[in-house]
Amino acid sequence: MTQARISWIDDEPPVRLSSGTTWGVPFQRNTVQDAAALTVLDPNGKAVPAQAWPLATWPDGSLKWAGIALGATDHPAPHYDVTTQPPATYDAGPAAAVVTSTEVTVTETEQSVTVNTGTVEMVLYRTGPSLFSELRRDGEVVARDGKLVSLLQRGVQEGAGSTTRDAFTGHTTSITVEQHGPVRAVIRIEGQHRADAGERQWLPFSVRFYFYAGARNVRMMHSFIWDGDADQDFLAGLGVQFTIPLASELHDRHIRIAGADGGFLVEAVRGLTGLRRDPGEAVRAAQMAGQPTPPLSQWSPLVSERLHLIPSWNDYTLAQLMADGFELRKRTASGHGWVGISGGTRSAGFSSISDPRGGFGVGVRDFWQSHPGQLDIRDAATDNATMTAWLYSPEAQPMDLRFYHDGLGQNTFEDQLEALEITYEDYEPGFGNPRGIARTHELTLFAYDSTPSTESLAADAQAASAPPVLQPSPSYLHSAGVFGDWDPVDRSTPARAALEDKLDFLFDFYQGQTEQRRWYGFWNYGDVMHTYDSDRHVWRYDVGGYAWDNSELSPDLWLWYMYLRTGRADVFRFAEAMTRHTGEVDVYHLGPWRGLGSRHNVQHWGCSAKQLRISTPAYRRFYYYLTADERTGDLLTELVDSDQNFLGLDPVRKVRPDADTYRPDRGALGVGLGTDWGSLAATWLTDWERTGNPRSRDRLLGTMADIGALKYGFLTGEALYDLDKGRFDVGREAISVSHLSAVFGLVEICSELVSLVPDAAFERAWMQYCRLFLASPQEQAEEVGQPLAGIYLTQAHSRLTAYAAAKLGSAGLASLAWESFAEGGENLNHAEAFTLKKILPPYVLQPVDEAPTVSTNDTAQFGLAVIQNLALIGAHLPSATGAPLEVPAS
Repeated sequence: MTQARISWIDDEPPVRLSSGTTWGVPFQRNTVQDAAALTVLDPNGKAVPAQAWPLATWPDGSLKWAGIALGATDHPAPHYDVTTQPPATYDAGPAAAVVTSTEVTVTETEQSVTVNTGTVEMVLYRTGPSLFSELRRDGEVVARDGKLVSLLQRGVQEGAGSTTRDAFTGHTTSITVEQHGPVRAVIRIEGQHRADAGERQWLPFSVRFYFYAGARNVRMMHSFIWDGDADQDFLAGLGVQFTIPLASELHDRHIRIAGADGGFLVEAVRGLTGLRRDPGEAVRAAQMAGQPTPPLSQWSPLVSERLHLIPSWNDYTLAQLMADGFELRKRTASGHGWVGISGGTRSAGFSSISDPRGGFGVGVRDFWQSHPGQLDIRDAATDNATMTAWLYSPEAQPMDLRFYHDGLGQNTFEDQLEALEITYEDYEPGFGNPRGIARTHELTLFAYDSTPSTESLAADAQAASAPPVLQPSPSYLHSAGVFGDWDPVDRSTPARAALEDKLDFLFDFYQGQTEQRRWYGFWNYGDVMHTYDSDRHVWRYDVGGYAWDNSELSPDLWLWYMYLRTGRADVFRFAEAMTRHTGEVDVYHLGPWRGLGSRHNVQHWGCSAKQLRISTPAYRRFYYYLTADERTGDLLTELVDSDQNFLGLDPVRKVRPDADTYRPDRGALGVGLGTDWGSLAATWLTDWERTGNPRSRDRLLGTMADIGALKYGFLTGEALYDLDKGRFDVGREAISVSHLSAVFGLVEICSELVSLVPDAAFERAWMQYCRLFLASPQEQAEEVGQPLAGIYLTQAHSRLTAYAAAKLGSAGLASLAWESFAEGGENLNHAEAFTLKKILPPYVLQPVDEAPTVSTNDTAQFGLAVIQNLALIGAHLPSATGAPLEVPAS
């Protein structure tokens, strides 16, 4: 029997689970054959309605990962068990008090798709300008005509002059029912924005709606691709708009808008409090509670006879134009002045309008973090109000994606390589182009049968901002044998505890830097900076290749392994934000570079190095498997044929030794055996596990065999790849080693492949690489005839030696690995690196902490080396390597 304990990562269950939830769970090889065999049990051992489906299989066909969904409940359990043991009893009724027995139903016609959770129902048309036509709660329409809207501004005006903005609406071109229920249904919509006046189309989008049994909420995932001309097209607004029918008296229409720290604006369209004359305590209390006011006959006539003289507030706006501030205001009607309500710091990004009959609310996840955002309510005093959740505020400066400099005369490869020596920027004319980057937002739509209490709305806003997450424990994930070499946290010795302290320090430092340095914004949130400037006390945000990190040297991997080991909620959400960002913004999703990512730069898309090492699934597969997230699945699917990119763009075109003779040829493409093949292997492995695709399987296994057949294996550096056959030419006998080859996921993927697929020659090639990389020049020359050049990042590569030590049972190699780890990280091998220094104004804009020798390259590879070395050769850890960490008070 297989059994996995699943718990909430925030330790406590949510007050209620009004939207349902989904997570992923792995299983040991050859223990589960079919997701249909899985049962979810509550703490009493009773089965609860659940839906399970395969996410990945082992090579023998057994289930490796399953996605599992639970429906909505007002009484979520503190934990659940996923098991293959049939339950002794099945009880989904009141006694179980866990999950409603209601099922999601999906009804399809030629014109529409209708989904019913048992509480809410949404009708979606297959084509047209609306995402959905109606959203009903218990049969009552609470919202209509949900649609995407955008504003395009042609050019920007500085100084005197004017500009015009054109309105666009998203048009649905196709709908796909991805899941039918019974517990979870997923509907995917695709389309483009079309001009309301004119023929222009742009901004292709995909929207998924998620429905759970019994849920009164609908989760919405919106992704779009920016496909404009950066020099001419300026996005001036991007939002989701809804129409809310209203019929109650104006004083029974309730406005609720979330501010900061759990606060709410609580008002009615026509307010009855604070008047010169009192309508009566019962009237005021009812309005503030969101309940129907008593009949007019029970009011003071001094008010009931003068209702027409009390202003009605038709329009409300909350604008969050920066991470630290929002403004809230209202007006009586268009054409009249706005009245300021208040301001604040960080709005939760939630608003609702309702009356005793029902209402509608929307919550935008990461609202202030992804500024500029805005929430609008319009026409609240009419029969049809509108609510717009602006993902990019029309009150902000229009989105300017132009490249940030004029090229500085870098017209040749020689000029560009020279610039690398001063700003570390790999520039090339025309390559700093954002066309094809993407962005994803998550929203929650709330359907109400009346005006909820303010406390209930605050819980809804919190759930939209930080959805509850169920996950297996680190010990269970480890026991399943997934993701290679790692162990749960072990502080059993002072040396181990000291290294764990350093891992915690580095994560906490980056989490703190995100806040102190305000690494937020529409295109930035989720990424971190690359290198620090201790003179200015800032990260090098404006210096070429030292600014945004764009996955350089695998911080994504470090964060996900950190989560696997700890199960920490803050680590999970930090890694989640990075995965969302790096998979969307740093990668091209259409155009000639589709499937490639951009190297680190002042702008995420600015570098001319467009490479698979950034787009690699090695960074995204963790999140996909742990959460069953379909959008991440899209990103993985986009890369399935990414080997085609070598035909169109040579990633080493500027530094290729044979540049005079090499031309991309589909039968002989130069593919590096490090970052290039590691990314392809991650792509093929992930696709094979997910889909069973024979193309991916054959290319993975074939190229593994070819690497094993090369005389010098991985040391060859590059091999010629036949795009049609998916195989390498094994005749090359060169030796070429790069310090970057193994630090973009190759170590992790090769470790998995060796344990996953029996190929003795490939394993020998990988073991040779691991043994020799940090061996002495004499040992290298004895084995391959020459010492290896390009040996850098010693601390990072200590895990290669550790891998060889563990496989060979060699205490000598284990000792060498720990020595290399201690000596090789020149920026992180001293106590000062783990000491925070507080810098205060006037020398900085605001108080900040700095650790001047810490960089993201070093941090990511230090973290991975600690994690993998402890898992592989932790028994050989010398006490000195783990000297206690002392962090003095700032």
